[in-house]
Amino acid sequence: MEWNKLLSQKRESSAHKTADIRNNFQRDYDRIIFSNVFRRLQNKTQVFPLPGTKLVHNRLTHSLEVASVGRSIARVVLKKLSDKTDSETLNLLNDIDIIVSSACLAHDLGNPPFGHSGEETISSYFKEGAGKELATEIPENQWSDLIAFEGNANAFRQLTHQFKGRRAGGMSLTFATLATLIKYPYPSFNKGTRKKYNVFNSEIDTFVSVMEECEVPRLSAEPIYARHPLSYMMEAADDICYLILDMEDAHKRDIISTEDTTKFFSDFFDLEKEKWFFERRNEIFDIVTDKNERLAFLRAMVINKLVDCVSNVYVDNYENIMNGCFDKSLIAHLPEHELKAMNECREFSAKYIYKHPSVVKIELTGFNVIGDLLNSFVEAIRFPEKTYNKKLLSIIPEQFMTEKNDMYSRLQVVLDYISNMTDIYAVQLYKDLHGMNQN
Repeated sequence: MEWNKLLSQKRESSAHKTADIRNNFQRDYDRIIFSNVFRRLQNKTQVFPLPGTKLVHNRLTHSLEVASVGRSIARVVLKKLSDKTDSETLNLLNDIDIIVSSACLAHDLGNPPFGHSGEETISSYFKEGAGKELATEIPENQWSDLIAFEGNANAFRQLTHQFKGRRAGGMSLTFATLATLIKYPYPSFNKGTRKKYNVFNSEIDTFVSVMEECEVPRLSAEPIYARHPLSYMMEAADDICYLILDMEDAHKRDIISTEDTTKFFSDFFDLEKEKWFFERRNEIFDIVTDKNERLAFLRAMVINKLVDCVSNVYVDNYENIMNGCFDKSLIAHLPEHELKAMNECREFSAKYIYKHPSVVKIELTGFNVIGDLLNSFVEAIRFPEKTYNKKLLSIIPEQFMTEKNDMYSRLQVVLDYISNMTDIYAVQLYKDLHGMNQN
């Protein structure tokens, strides 16, 4: 792969003021951060219930922090590549930090309400719920989108689909930013045993256009592509943030003790080889007595270390990454000590954080609320002539409606509407439809 192609500034709609001091990649960043779909993330669950008395992450704060870490990774990689590549290439790479940051900002835009349980609810509705009976009406390559609804693919749709009354190309980002967003470069029906994918059937043509323009190698006719080299940085930033910051949030929710959290974070540093860290930690702890500030310091130290580690992995594997044959994620190739510490955090989170009653309760709420809304609106889409259904369809915003009459496209109207809801809006609508707010 060649950087002059990978960093394509092409976009579906390129009209802009010629006097604008921003370059194309900076426009991408601004378009995302000022968009309504990005703003809605402030009321979407990350892990713990919203709102709450404890200040924990939502999807918005998570995305902002991922963008910050992604920018750092890109800048450190660029610095480390300075001895390995020519000045012309380095000049091309000057904007990779803003490209990675933009992709990081956008990576969760497709997540429905109530975190990953929202994805599970939609999938289970079509796989084992009332929606199962629609399987005979929808082609297999479209049905696979529904029975394994994926927020990553929905993010690509949110950014590229021309919703009714909107301009062509959706948010009309550069193809370089869109390609960086794609962690799983294949549609749902090609994912095989993989859990995730990045492209709905409805966006395959756009996906192919983006990858071909960036000249990312096509691995099969289905289509399946190699990954854009910058997507590894975005993925690493997300992996670092969700795991480390979920631990910090769990501490704030009293799920994990201060002593245990301190140990988990300190274990990223080798007692024999990195004595400076433990000396520095003791110095800070002598000054700072607030337990949350102590852990904030440790969290920052861990993130800084992991940024350095994954940038080393990137540079060490640069040739394989550019050839499209790098295996797994940057995190998976961490040095043994850091990988062990990462895995210990992951195992603890899986056992004690993500299965904590407060988390399970919000997931169950999501199943009830989203499941009920799906039942109601899918029924309305299927039988729009019924009086009640006419009224129900009238509350769907015009932007989500379609002129297409096939079942897959009509179902996407419902999924676009529901996936764009915030947790608060979804619960409120659920209550309104059941008369729970009537005096």
